[in-house]
Amino acid sequence: MGLDEDALEYHRVDPPGKIEISTTKPTNTQRDLSLAYSPGVAAPCMEIYDEEDDVYTYTAKGNLVGVVSNGSAVLGLGDIGAAASKPVMEGKGVLFKRFADIDVFDVELEEADPEKLVEAVEMMEPTFGGINLEDIKAPECFVIEERLREEMSIPVFHDDQHGTAIISGAALLNAVDIAGKSIDEIEIVFSGAGASAIATARFYVSLGARKENITMCDSTGIITESRAPEINEYKREFARDLPEGDLADAMEGADVFVGLSAGGIVSGEMVASMAADPIIFAMANPDPEIGYEEAKAAREDTVIMATGRSDYPNQVNNVLGFPFIFRGALDVRATEINEAMKVACAEALADLAREDVPDAVLKAYGDQPLQFGPEYILPKPVDPRVLFQVAPAVARAAIDSGAARSEIDPEAYRERLEARLGKSRELMRVVLNKAMSDPKRVALAEGGDEKMIRAAYQLAEQGLAEPVLVGDAAEIDRTTTRLGLEFDPEVADPSAGDHEEYADRLHELRKRNGITRSEAEELVRRDSNYFASVMVERGDADAMLTGLTHHYPSALRPPLEVIGTADDVEYAAGVYMLTFQSRVIFVADATVNQNPDEEVLAEVTAQTAKLARRFNVEPRAALLSYSNFGSVDNEGTRKPRKAAESLRADPAVDFPVDGEMQADTAVVEEILQGTYEFSELEEPANVLVFPNLEAGNIAYKLLQRLGGADAIGPMLVGMDEPVHVLQRGDEVKDIVNLAGVAVVDAQQN
Repeated sequence: MGLDEDALEYHRVDPPGKIEISTTKPTNTQRDLSLAYSPGVAAPCMEIYDEEDDVYTYTAKGNLVGVVSNGSAVLGLGDIGAAASKPVMEGKGVLFKRFADIDVFDVELEEADPEKLVEAVEMMEPTFGGINLEDIKAPECFVIEERLREEMSIPVFHDDQHGTAIISGAALLNAVDIAGKSIDEIEIVFSGAGASAIATARFYVSLGARKENITMCDSTGIITESRAPEINEYKREFARDLPEGDLADAMEGADVFVGLSAGGIVSGEMVASMAADPIIFAMANPDPEIGYEEAKAAREDTVIMATGRSDYPNQVNNVLGFPFIFRGALDVRATEINEAMKVACAEALADLAREDVPDAVLKAYGDQPLQFGPEYILPKPVDPRVLFQVAPAVARAAIDSGAARSEIDPEAYRERLEARLGKSRELMRVVLNKAMSDPKRVALAEGGDEKMIRAAYQLAEQGLAEPVLVGDAAEIDRTTTRLGLEFDPEVADPSAGDHEEYADRLHELRKRNGITRSEAEELVRRDSNYFASVMVERGDADAMLTGLTHHYPSALRPPLEVIGTADDVEYAAGVYMLTFQSRVIFVADATVNQNPDEEVLAEVTAQTAKLARRFNVEPRAALLSYSNFGSVDNEGTRKPRKAAESLRADPAVDFPVDGEMQADTAVVEEILQGTYEFSELEEPANVLVFPNLEAGNIAYKLLQRLGGADAIGPMLVGMDEPVHVLQRGDEVKDIVNLAGVAVVDAQQN
């Protein structure tokens, strides 16, 4: 219930939905508008009129895919209709954009008649560079795709049929090799005979499996030749001359099980009856035909297993396929997505899984070992190499098979793909995956707040942390019940129980700062920030978050007094990470030090650089001012200048740093290299250190609100133990993100 409400909030927050249209050319002046529309638009119109292929030169058609559905077979939901399918189609558009930088119009058609659906889609050919059919029920989907492929000269691809086929096909190539078997000899059993199962069986034949070695089962049992009169032509294609039987009969002695049916229908005994070193692809969602642990436990030999789930090894995820298939197809203006292109995709994915996995991908998955073998037969979706491996392979196959209308230069094409990927690759996900690898106890002060409770639920559900809500236990229980959150959070109630040890410890730490024993006890029982701070200081929690309902200075005071800064650090600082479409920057100090001197600026710079590396960003630091390298000389400009000098003189500083400099000098390469080529920064800075708190706070808020940056933070650096202070009004996602950062901090302490 909690997840449903979060999903509804995610979709309804203004603007509703998940996608929007944005302009790619300037529209600031009257001349811009004249070029974009009337009268300037007439020129490209007439060029296209004279030569129709010029539509790819003058419009967005070449990077635009139509995601088309009638909502008749939405995954897990069934026939819910066109309108209700729209969130799914928008979501497909998000995946196209995120993984391959392909733009999408989602088109939901309230039409069940295949002929009319074909006619409607065919009329949209001038608009799109390709068509992705989605969630259309069988057997109509076969007819619709076949007709559209015949009648349209742009790629048409039904992902429900071919996506799972291609990705599981890549897995099959590797699994067969690991098991020491030959693809043309293996016996394959299918559970399910719908569109996906039939397309997958066909594709396995394209990969080298023998059709006569494939046994397909539907809800009635094995599809045999004796059943031919009662089944449709697509099932009939895989009818075998076998005795009648059920799925258990079919699986006996089989090498491969492919599940595209329903959860929980395969038992351990059925797995035990299979041939040596069986391959099990249990891909029903959300629950596989047999659970991962049960399948593994059923055998003493090697079980190579894949599912559709992300919480087990070898997830068969269609996002490994369709974005990159369309990317390659669009980039050579392919007329279709043919069998050669699909095989090229599967082989490219299989080959990629055999390669050494980059550190960035390992870190994204919590530094878990990812090495070719039974537990790793498919690359991970966040692996940026998938784009570089699959799209060129598909494009080359299109050229070689005669489906392409343009050629590509391999080196230039890779550069184009890299430019599409961007520099900011879900940096927050890197940290959250690290957190999941070794969750730590995070004390959430202000634990009675609804947002804190919802965040605790998400942290526990996602396995990011072991949250401890600090607050009134009865109030937390009431709020949890009201929110319908089905979890039993750990609660530390300062007002209940014996907390003498906490009071003693606070008194010991603060007795020479005017805190009496009775005042220490009062603070522990009445102030959750002091309670949580002592928890962390004593080691009863690994990290803490606070600040949601307090002013930042008052929230920061207790952890500074109780936990303090690290041994080699004198000053804490608040840092925001701002991510843009093509870059990421860290802004410091935005929350703590009002008027730092050069010593503080230098320390803040060093701590912020360490934080950047936690996100796998190599720091390049600029100390900012309104002066460029001595153009103005006064007390204010000398502070960042001296700080930069001291950092460059420190042998422990292993990152480029320079200053003082103006903000545009720091971030605009043309200014930095064109006018100030002597600078220590060879590339624009990604760590920006501001001369005072006022400037830093103003700058990050302007960049966030007017520059369109996503802000993560403030992240507190320099503390002896992981502490992060939220901003009042932060959302649940902000709390979850900062908790993930705190967990990673704790892992490194």
